[in-house]
Amino acid sequence: MSARFSRPTGRSSFPMSNPKVAAGASPVVLPAHRRRQRSRDTLPAAATESLSLQRSRANQLRLVTSAHASAGACRRLELFSRVCRRRPRLTGVRTRTMSSNCLANVGRLAPGENAILQNMEWKARIRKQLLQPELLPSSYDTAWVAMVPLPGSPQVPCFPQCVEWILQNQQGNGSWGLGQIDSSVNKDVLSSTLACVLALKRWNVGPEHIIRGLRFIGRNFSLAMDEQTPAPVGFNTTFAGMLSLAIEMDLEFPVRQTDVDGILHLRDMELERLYEDKSYGREAYMAYVAEGLGNLLNWNEVMKFQRKNGSFFNSPSSTAAALIHNYDDKALQYLKFTVNKFGSSVPTVYPTNIYCQLSMVDSLEKIGISHHFSCEIKSILDVTYSFWLQRDEQIVLDVATCAMTFRLLRMNGYDLSSDELSHVAEESTFHNSLQGYLNDTKSILELYKASHVSLLENEIILAKIGSWSGSLLTQKLFSDGGQRISIHGEIEYALKFPFYTTLERLDHKRNIEHFDAPGSHMLKTEYLPCRVNQELLSLATEDFTFSQSIYQDELLALDSWVKEYKLDQLQFARQKLTYCYLSVAASVFPPEMSDARISWAKNTVLVTVIDDFFDIGGSKEEQENLIRLVEKWHDHHKDDFCSEQVKILFWALYTTLNELGSMASTLQNRCVRNHLIEIWLQMVRCMMTEAEWQRSKCMPTMEEYMKSGYVSIGLGPTVLPTLYFLGEKLLGHVVKDEEYDELFRLASICGRLLNDRQGLKRESTDGKLNSISLLVHHSGGSMSIEAAKEAVYKIIVTSRRDLLRLFLKEDTAVPKPFKELFWKVCKILHFFYLQTDGFSSPNEKVSAVNAVIHEPLKPNVLIQL
Repeated sequence: MSARFSRPTGRSSFPMSNPKVAAGASPVVLPAHRRRQRSRDTLPAAATESLSLQRSRANQLRLVTSAHASAGACRRLELFSRVCRRRPRLTGVRTRTMSSNCLANVGRLAPGENAILQNMEWKARIRKQLLQPELLPSSYDTAWVAMVPLPGSPQVPCFPQCVEWILQNQQGNGSWGLGQIDSSVNKDVLSSTLACVLALKRWNVGPEHIIRGLRFIGRNFSLAMDEQTPAPVGFNTTFAGMLSLAIEMDLEFPVRQTDVDGILHLRDMELERLYEDKSYGREAYMAYVAEGLGNLLNWNEVMKFQRKNGSFFNSPSSTAAALIHNYDDKALQYLKFTVNKFGSSVPTVYPTNIYCQLSMVDSLEKIGISHHFSCEIKSILDVTYSFWLQRDEQIVLDVATCAMTFRLLRMNGYDLSSDELSHVAEESTFHNSLQGYLNDTKSILELYKASHVSLLENEIILAKIGSWSGSLLTQKLFSDGGQRISIHGEIEYALKFPFYTTLERLDHKRNIEHFDAPGSHMLKTEYLPCRVNQELLSLATEDFTFSQSIYQDELLALDSWVKEYKLDQLQFARQKLTYCYLSVAASVFPPEMSDARISWAKNTVLVTVIDDFFDIGGSKEEQENLIRLVEKWHDHHKDDFCSEQVKILFWALYTTLNELGSMASTLQNRCVRNHLIEIWLQMVRCMMTEAEWQRSKCMPTMEEYMKSGYVSIGLGPTVLPTLYFLGEKLLGHVVKDEEYDELFRLASICGRLLNDRQGLKRESTDGKLNSISLLVHHSGGSMSIEAAKEAVYKIIVTSRRDLLRLFLKEDTAVPKPFKELFWKVCKILHFFYLQTDGFSSPNEKVSAVNAVIHEPLKPNVLIQL
């Protein structure tokens, strides 16, 4: 029923009670010049300095244009146009903000030029949003800014253009909110609608809008009491506070008094809990939701949360509430600047460029299309790094932004100290922040991800963050029933698969199929910093599907190669073509890198077969025969083969290596064939040494074992030839540099020891040597197998960390693309060997092969790694 509520006693109110209008008198009319004007006032010095940095940052980014297309991008366009006509139709992928058919629409694009033009349009829109983030207006925050009175004239709005925006943006159902994005009714829309109704009532304008808004609230009031429905931050406080204010304004709601009392009771309970907590985090939270507390707050205490730019938490609504209760010129100038920038509305957070841009960069990397925007990303990261060095408030005062900045900058080679995260090293200090008090899942997840980017042995701060954040995330998996499933899936994935254990193309597919708007989360209202979600998803889907068609063709060609050289007829050999190809397709994934993938896959197949030949397939005579043939190379004769299987092996190796060597020499403008032959000769000699150890039951020292083992693992013939096909010149002096050798050594140690940990049981049965069994043997019985495994794992961790540090180090002898391949190799090895011997297993990684190469994108399908 409809009821007019009397003003409750004992409840505090805002000092903005609605001025009564005498009978027959007109309500306050917004002057036309005030309704349309945009404030040109400047901010105070500190705020001007902060915001001028933002303008400088934007100007730097505008210098980046799409004109810097690389030769690789041109080749990619050529490849794309060639296969446009044979693209498979795509299945739909669900997102929160788009139709589930948006991906299917990609497949209906006209072939050829039209598809290329569409692709270019997507990139242009993404590039624009990346360089100049466009924020959505927040009805909730705009309403609170609209309620600010003009200083010295309490009956006149300071921002009439915001009042006008409210009048112009009511939805057909009477609500305000993100109706153009999501038509569903939720607590966010309910809260925004009530705020807008209050703003209109405050200035006695829009009576019809007010009536429609009140009816909408009445129809959906039960939603406010539903504890199972996700709610904006502080909803029980802010909504109840606005409800109290509405009652003071004599607004009528078509709801029962008992329902209103229930909402107010929720706030009373919330306040009781807040007053029992004496933490700094609680103070920050109360200042953040100040608009819901009014005179219950000590506004002088709230002022300590004011930032250099004049805002409170970069929140227009919090700042407006503070300004209403406690005039402050810096706060007023912040609101004037923000309203002036956005015209007649405000977003829910401003400034937020750093978070918006980094969230988008992170999303581009996660869905596999960052290479299209490498120039823009580099420019953004350069500017962000300068802000990091200045300890800009956008970074240091927001935990999620700080953690994301640290991770992205460090993983892109910028020099950052983990000491900058010392303020969240302990769980207790984290909970003293606003995000910590809110137990914000995204902030905790960002900290957990950042903690894994450790480059030094004694980065204690990162270790501490990883420990407590991992524990909290594990708890959340079992306790946050009301959280979105998407964030739960991301938590589970992050806990199970550290970033150094995953393959990029698998990650890309998973993230496309579970796409979530970059940076989106619920604050006091829904925060959607990215406005090109459909373009991101469409481009990623097109890119992945196009790449997949290339992978399928390459795998067919490789299968023909295996059969042509009769490698499938060797009974002793493991047939691992699909795993060999998966490892490179999921890592060196751009379509234009076809030659690199073919080189990698062919050499890896040959390494696997020849490894089996020295382990179990060949006699001593055959093994010696093969080595002599490799030593002779061009000088071999047709009568030099002692068996058919030696002939098959050598002929496949000889022909393939000559072909790849010729191609690589052409690309490098110098002969590299002898280098490739020497790499292979080193490996087969080490394999022969280990075969002799096995035959003679010799127990080498650990040093002797590793000297041979890091070569016999086979990364030399796999990785080193591939470097010649990455599209850049690999100069002779680089190949001989100590850094090059160290990259190879560290990656090979990881491979050797990871293989030993998972292959211990099988190799012991076969009588093969293993680092773990050697450690136990040479300890004289003082070391158990488990202790030996732990010792080996510590070496793996150290080698992996040193390799990552060397990869990320800038301006070294080995160019970045070549160093990156060694890091990708390390990830591949962890992918196959961290938990089981996935490479030897016939079924362990089959689902990954299908996901990357065969199966089209599907909605809501988790890849089983």
